[in-house]
Amino acid sequence: MALSLAVHPVDRIHSSNKTKLESNALSVNISELRGYLLEDRRLESVDLEIVHPGDRCRVGYVFDVLEPRAKAPGDGPDFPGILGPLEPAGRGTTHVLRGAAVTVVDGGQPGGELGYSSRRGGVSKVLEMSGSAAEASAYGQLAHLVVVPHAFPDVTRHAVLNSLRLASVKAAAYLAKAAISNPPSCKEVFDLDSPGPESREAPPNVAYIGQVHGHQHGTEIDEHILYGGNTLGMMPVPLHPNEWMDGAVVISYSWGARGLETYFHQNHPVILDLYRLHQAGEIVFTGAVATISSDRRDELDRNSMMAANIAKWDLKADGVVLTKYVGGAPHTDMFETARICEELGIKTVALVSDTALDRRWESATLMNIPGVDAVVNHSEGMDVSWAAHTTQRIIAGNPEVASELAQLRELVAVNVCGVANNQGASRLRSMLF
Repeated sequence: MALSLAVHPVDRIHSSNKTKLESNALSVNISELRGYLLEDRRLESVDLEIVHPGDRCRVGYVFDVLEPRAKAPGDGPDFPGILGPLEPAGRGTTHVLRGAAVTVVDGGQPGGELGYSSRRGGVSKVLEMSGSAAEASAYGQLAHLVVVPHAFPDVTRHAVLNSLRLASVKAAAYLAKAAISNPPSCKEVFDLDSPGPESREAPPNVAYIGQVHGHQHGTEIDEHILYGGNTLGMMPVPLHPNEWMDGAVVISYSWGARGLETYFHQNHPVILDLYRLHQAGEIVFTGAVATISSDRRDELDRNSMMAANIAKWDLKADGVVLTKYVGGAPHTDMFETARICEELGIKTVALVSDTALDRRWESATLMNIPGVDAVVNHSEGMDVSWAAHTTQRIIAGNPEVASELAQLRELVAVNVCGVANNQGASRLRSMLF
């Protein structure tokens, strides 16, 4: 299964009477897009704003960040199971607006006035567009269309979150469709069946096992995570890496998911690096397994066994890279999976993060599993912060949040979009002195 990303660079977004892409400038018909989003009858209004790198602007609280992408006609639906019908993602051509982003802000009504700080142990996220925090962020150098949907007051909280998810994928696909008739600047092709250069030694088979959700953070009945499903009761499933990057996976509602914006899945650093090694002939990338972190011991044992068995017997893996979801509990699922993999003869590398309350790097390596001896600790920046400069512009979900953002005196890395990442896609790293 081959996926071709038709890449269209974007460095400017501006309002116009027609949505189109010319050179590197994206024009957006704001009225047309607003009308499209308001087809969701749960929404009372939608604010649309544009921000660029270097703008003295602060945005919050952020629900999600996405890269604008749209499938070529006839190559399948956009975000299947959410925006389009259920069909396999990861094949054909997808048009990408590289350098642009859709950032969706929670309007905060009802029950979310101050973001996610009181929900499922999450944190309130801001987008910073200037200063040191912006330089440290993966999103500080992107041009953003900021979408702020406001639901009617009588809409229940989970339905508000569902409307934010629908608005996010609709806006992302709407923008990218402007590029479909344009020739791309380049094409990036991802195909597991395409061998790398010949080598005198047979390269090892390597697979990826990644958690797409953690049930310690809860699950809403209408929560879209994997092909539109909420992952409740989910068992490990083989998921082609192309599906992962092509709209089959989005982040959960929970902002316990530090740094796991949907943009992360679309540009999954572990998958991209395994593809790079595959294309260089250093490994044979045999596929991926999507799993969860469970809040039940019986599920943990079953899922760990099944994920390891899929890697061994279906993907024929000699080695596996494992990542976890947010928090400390998912370490247990990941390390149990790694332990079984090692017993099956599969070499493992586990990515951990310094999430403990005492903020010491050792806290993320408390798991001591015989045989699991390749552990990579990456930083979530729990102790990294910057002074919050006075900003000229604030885009917020409601006046209460705007006031909070205006009064910020410190920006902590874990609260700034694109700085800390629970699965390693960060410009920070832990160091022991």
